[in-house]
Parts: sequence; structure tokens; C-alpha cells
Amino acid sequence: MSCDLTNPAFTDENAARDFLEASRWPDGAVCPHCGQMDTVKPLGGKSMGPGWYFCSDCREKFTVRVGTLYERSHIPLHKWLLATHLIVSSKKGMSALQLQRMLGITYKSAWFMCHRIRAAMAPKARGPLGGEGKIVEADETYIGGKETNKHVSKRKKGNLGGKGKSVVFALTERGGSWLAMGANSPLQFLLAYVLPHGIIELPVAVLSAAMGIRIGVALMSPPKGFTVGQNITCRSCIL
Repeated sequence: MSCDLTNPAFTDENAARDFLEASRWPDGAVCPHCGQMDTVKPLGGKSMGPGWYFCSDCREKFTVRVGTLYERSHIPLHKWLLATHLIVSSKKGMSALQLQRMLGITYKSAWFMCHRIRAAMAPKARGPLGGEGKIVEADETYIGGKETNKHVSKRKKGNLGGKGKSVVFALTERGGSWLAMGANSPLQFLLAYVLPHGIIELPVAVLSAAMGIRIGVALMSPPKGFTVGQNITCRSCIL
């Protein structure tokens, strides 16, 4: 689809349906329930409305929305296409409030659309990264907020730095995929999600934690590199 926001598919319902049908069914309508193509015929009549099809094999009615993220929604299809285009083409993402203003819909609908589109963009599964000669960059962050920003009744003395917070580790393979999730042990996380004979580059702090030499708030400098697990080389870097 063109990046032109004046494209009729973004403003006209019939044009949006024709675009999606041409993209999804270039050789003709296919039943999303049974996969048949020869037994599918368009339905006419004012009661059904345009865009409905009937499969005589499985006796099911459907539209081009069925089996997509636009299914079971009363939001017009052209607004769905525009929202999808705006979110996937936005470099820094897009909030539900901005989508609400641009599409002229309620915040509840915009929030619902954002979640559906983002869920559809997520990969089916993420496996281990790295491998022979590949470099994987790793880092960590702490999520939980500052104690000074919490209500007095919820503050805990001694919760400084990362103490009392959830740890999230992230791995990025150079020129490849990425992975991020919560974990308690840096070393176990690296061993579980980096393939053998790979190279991991970590900041000094994460590398020290993986080696188990964090002492209180003092941090001992690790060597330039060491090997863990099945010939996985870890080395420090500045990120």
C-alpha cells in the first residue's frame, strides 16, 4: 500500500474492503473455515450488506475480516486499515490518545485497536539466539519505580537501586532477532537463550553479575572475557 494517507482505502469502506480482498485473496475468495475456493459464492441482498460470502461446502457465511485482526469488530474497516498503517509506519509508536484524535473515535476503541494491532505484530515464538560466530548483545533494566514516588505506606526502607524491583533482561542478535523477559539469574538466562559457540557482549555491570562477583554496592571489574556453558564466550563492552 502506498504511504499516501489520501488513499481511498483509508477513507472509503468499499475501497478498504476491495483492497483487503485483493491483498488476501488475489485468486478469488477462499473460505476461512474450510479452505475451499470453488464452493464460495458472494451473497446478495440488502439484509446482508456488501462483502458477504457463502461456502456451500461447510455452510458458513463470512467476510474478508474473518480470520484477521479486524474480525468481530464494529469499527469500520477503513479506520482499521488507517490505524494499522499509522502504527506500523510510526518510528516511535503511537499512543491510543493520538489514534483517537486522528481517527475521530472514542479512547476505548482506540485502546482496543492498538492492543489488537500490536498483538498481531508479535512473533509467534522466540527461540534461542546466537550460535557459531554470531554476536549477541545483552543488557538489563529494573522496573518498579522509585521509592520516593510511592505512597508512604508502601515505601520500604533499604530498597535502593535495583533492590525490590523486577529485573528484565534483553538479548539482541546483531542482524537478527531479539528477546526480552524477566529473569532472576543473568547466568541462567544467558545459558537458556544463547546457542552454543556464540559470543555475548554485556556491559561491565551485567557481566559482573553473571560471574557472581557483585558485592553489596561495590562492583569488581571482571576479566575481558570468560566462557560459560557450552563454549559461550562472554566479553564486556560499553553500550
